[in-house]
Amino acid sequence: MNLPLLRTTELRAFETSHVHDQPSLMERAGRAAAVIAMRLLGVSRAPVLIFAGPGNNGGDAFVLARVLHENNIPVQVVFLGDESHLPPDARQALAQWRATGAEFSTTVPAGDYGLVVDGLFGIGLTRPIAGVHAAVIGRINQFVGPVLALDIPSGLNADTGRVVGNDLEPGCAVRATHTISFIAGKPGLFTLDGPDHCGQVSIDALGLADLIIAPGGLLAIDDFCEYLQPRQRNTHKGRFGSLAVIGGAHGMSGAALLAGRAALHLGAGRVFVGLLEALPVDPVQPELMLRSVNDALAQATTAVIGPGLGISDAALDILRRITSASALRPFGNFSLLLDADALNLLALHPVLARQIAHRAAPTVLTPHPAEAARLLSVPVAAIQSDRVTAALEIAHRFNASIALKGCGTVIAHPDGRWRINPTGNAGLASGGTGDVLAGMVGALLAQGWPAASALSCGVYLHGAAADALVQAAQGPIGLTAGEIIPAARRLFNDWIATHA
Repeated sequence: MNLPLLRTTELRAFETSHVHDQPSLMERAGRAAAVIAMRLLGVSRAPVLIFAGPGNNGGDAFVLARVLHENNIPVQVVFLGDESHLPPDARQALAQWRATGAEFSTTVPAGDYGLVVDGLFGIGLTRPIAGVHAAVIGRINQFVGPVLALDIPSGLNADTGRVVGNDLEPGCAVRATHTISFIAGKPGLFTLDGPDHCGQVSIDALGLADLIIAPGGLLAIDDFCEYLQPRQRNTHKGRFGSLAVIGGAHGMSGAALLAGRAALHLGAGRVFVGLLEALPVDPVQPELMLRSVNDALAQATTAVIGPGLGISDAALDILRRITSASALRPFGNFSLLLDADALNLLALHPVLARQIAHRAAPTVLTPHPAEAARLLSVPVAAIQSDRVTAALEIAHRFNASIALKGCGTVIAHPDGRWRINPTGNAGLASGGTGDVLAGMVGALLAQGWPAASALSCGVYLHGAAADALVQAAQGPIGLTAGEIIPAARRLFNDWIATHA
């Protein structure tokens, strides 16, 4: 089942409709956090240092402190806020903590602790953390044991995964080993800087899971498992599509070959690689049929355009023919994936972009942040400052399913649905991995998968293959794009066997 992800405005609206539920959401959150805290402590029952901030996140921390105290776990609370300005629920949580006979400190006490809890700032933070709060976060980040963040690590934007900062104050954020998030996941936990700050993430819906309806979620096999079907024995290659991979300008043929190899290994029936720089054969993968661009397109039903394409006049002419509204079959009826320089050409030529948006056949775009910035005519920083919004804007503008690549790849569709991919690691930050992804998704499109499912499976599988290689001690440092291809094939066949 997909984990729903809610942005701050969506979560606030949901909370408002359930604010009078009993017991209170704050009480439920604090008790849920206590379960995680006690699990992290194990049998040690070592003292716990809890930082409570000036808002509702601090209230969650006070509830947690009380529950741990009730379970005979030594607790030291550091309150960094103004008691008179606490929200009502948080003020009540503080009063209940005091009723135990305990107090709090306003400075960080010396001592050895088995767990540190970050309850300073939650999802409402909009300004950079500075001053005494920044100093405390520095102390938290020096702690060598487990650090549990409540809802989201303090200093991290819940919607974007960006450390809250500006040109004058870069900001800072807690680096937690564990995060428990309440009601639903937050996009910022899973994209951009989030994975480096959140550690192991768990979600407690506080008993409200059945009431949550969200356009966004965490990508999972459930998004595409209905298409993980075994093949009949009585079959032939013609049933699994014909894919054209178009690219490979001078000095860049490797990109197109990687995409073609990936497509073959993920089951495309025939793969034609149309290279701008002619090669007689791929010595590593002789099953690939190397053709002229025109021949490759004439024999295929699906196309991947862009790996190693370049932005020459010849490349532009190819894209013009592919995107032309008046193009005759097969060009106008392709399921089409555009990557790399095909995206850069779209950004340079608005007429092509408009033609893409009016295609009747499925279109998939797979930009990295710099390519996305060119497509939207904004700085790269604007893309990275809100990756979900940027992905949705591209999907809407081009009437396409898109994958905005990067840490926590964001998949978005024209109807407003979006997902964040939880698989993958730093090993994917190497040349050619995007070409492999394009070939994988293209293979699924060629086999008749709907665009949304093909993109979801390709992205999830691409990252999962890299994760499997790292688990086998083959990365992340030095992991190459070519290694992902056989790893993805193994996983893909395993998934089909599991879901058959």
